[in-house]
Amino acid sequence: MDGGKNILQIKTCFITGINGQDGSYLAEFLLSKGYNVHGIIRRSSVFNTERIDHIFDRLNLHYGDMTDSSNLNRLLKTIQPDEIYHLAAQSHVKVSFEVPEYTADVDALGTLRLLDAIRDTELDTRFYQASTSELFGGMTKELMNEQTPFHPRSPYACAKLYGYWITVNYREAYNIFACNGILFNHESPRRGKRFVTRKICRAIANIERNLQDKLYLGNLNAMRDWGYAPEFVECMWRLLQQKKPGDYVIATGELHSVREFVEEAFSHVDRNIEWRGKGLSEKGVDAGTGRVLVEVNSKYLRPTETEILWGDASKARKELGWKPKVKFKSLVKIMMDAELC
Repeated sequence: MDGGKNILQIKTCFITGINGQDGSYLAEFLLSKGYNVHGIIRRSSVFNTERIDHIFDRLNLHYGDMTDSSNLNRLLKTIQPDEIYHLAAQSHVKVSFEVPEYTADVDALGTLRLLDAIRDTELDTRFYQASTSELFGGMTKELMNEQTPFHPRSPYACAKLYGYWITVNYREAYNIFACNGILFNHESPRRGKRFVTRKICRAIANIERNLQDKLYLGNLNAMRDWGYAPEFVECMWRLLQQKKPGDYVIATGELHSVREFVEEAFSHVDRNIEWRGKGLSEKGVDAGTGRVLVEVNSKYLRPTETEILWGDASKARKELGWKPKVKFKSLVKIMMDAELC
């Protein structure tokens, strides 16, 4: 108390992966809440802060890497964050088959290093682990919730499974306030260019500008629960404001295929796509001109496919008071408008 008035405590947070899609939106959100925002970025020979350049002067950025435990320990001792949001990862599923050891080192052991730094420094903080719907592996066609069995089907998902369980273990073993957010697919104009939704939207914009002939994709039948990233990062924050730590599925409950996403995205440039052929020979054709605009290429297929990821966020709705507002068609419009502007 000071002069009979409460002193407003400014919270400090630490975000790994702050220059990624989720990290940039989360940084914006926490700044709007009055947080002192710190983040870790990897040293690169090229600029890698494009997503956070507009708030760069309001952030406290530190060089580091999830493979360097001494660096993580030093940063936590220096920053003393009230909340830690662990978003850094090698997060591309297809790429994880090509670099499985690196993916495990960053995604699995990186999470362990950060949790152990909390334990080692005896830091009184709250920890959020960015988990993923890929844990489920699409082994059921039913809605997936916190009780659905895991069956990871990629090196990325296997590494994230370790991250999930080591978060639970450190919560139970060391009484750390540690939560898992099992986020289903969430997109935005800041999505990485190699991810399928952004790839589709960029390709269509390039086709309209005569910079690209057609779009090449893998599994058109894969079905996903796609949400809007800015809404999902708010839920990350809500997880850490609860009285007790827990694990939550975050999803929209809507299910759509890659094929549907392609059709909806093309509709924003007034093109109606008709599908001809089957399997690797299937093509998406402009119904008006007969021009082939989409082809299937086997190099974009995964060794093991995850066909359906469909989330039930009932627990988050009830306990966190969170509900997604942006629906599928609105999401595609937001992404297409950004590419076409």
